[in-house]
Amino acid sequence: MDERKIEDFITEYLTGEKQKNALEFVKYLRENEMVFYRDKNGYWEDKLYWWVSYNGKYMCFILVNGYEKGDWVIWFDDADTDCFADYPADAGTKEIAWANVDIFHGDCGDGQCEGFRKVIFGREFESLYRTLMCFTNPDAGATRCMKELARIWLDYIEEGIAQ
Repeated sequence: MDERKIEDFITEYLTGEKQKNALEFVKYLRENEMVFYRDKNGYWEDKLYWWVSYNGKYMCFILVNGYEKGDWVIWFDDADTDCFADYPADAGTKEIAWANVDIFHGDCGDGQCEGFRKVIFGREFESLYRTLMCFTNPDAGATRCMKELARIWLDYIEEGIAQ
């Protein structure tokens, strides 16, 4: 059984800035006591996919070497909370987050998906897919944004708002 950590796969499959940004983001999550669970079931069985949680609440999902070789993808969730709804984030964080909102673009395969509505940093979005945001190969600015999203989410969980 392969018990390597996500960092091992990042180092093996990603290069350059992708590798640097992925390792930086994972380090930040570990420093904040996030738990990584590698999903090896069903669709994800043969993929390098992790669920990332804190206090039993899932914050994001990370796929390494996924859709395309050498790519990494991060989906942010909000555990059905409104932690990002009206948070007073800086303009740069808002712009990057809004640019990565996970908009629903059609059929998800089983015909059962419908987009949902959510407010993110004061702006309303319709037809979101299954998660709030999706970052593919985030650059340094997007990585800073993802760390800020994680901090906002952690603060929200720590305050006991998300039940």
